[in-house]
Amino acid sequence: MALSKAETSEIVQKFAKKPGDTASPEVQIALLTRRLQVLNNHFRVHDKDHHSRLGLMKLVGQRKRLLTYLKNKDTSAYKNLISELGLRK
Repeated sequence: MALSKAETSEIVQKFAKKPGDTASPEVQIALLTRRLQVLNNHFRVHDKDHHSRLGLMKLVGQRKRLLTYLKNKDTSAYKNLISELGLRK
């Protein structure tokens, strides 16, 4: 259920502010969003996997906290990120 190194590096390159940037909120949110998509696909097949569902809920909470932080810190970056990732309306 983990992301491959190639997929991770592709996401990091796309959302990084500068080369080698892996800690910015934009990169972390993009990586969490992709992990959540993978887990959602997993739950379509394995609907009774309740142990992994707890991990999914923790990831959702972490992404929500990062989105709130980014919204308070830089509203324009927040709006660009949610439109690019297809989150919210």
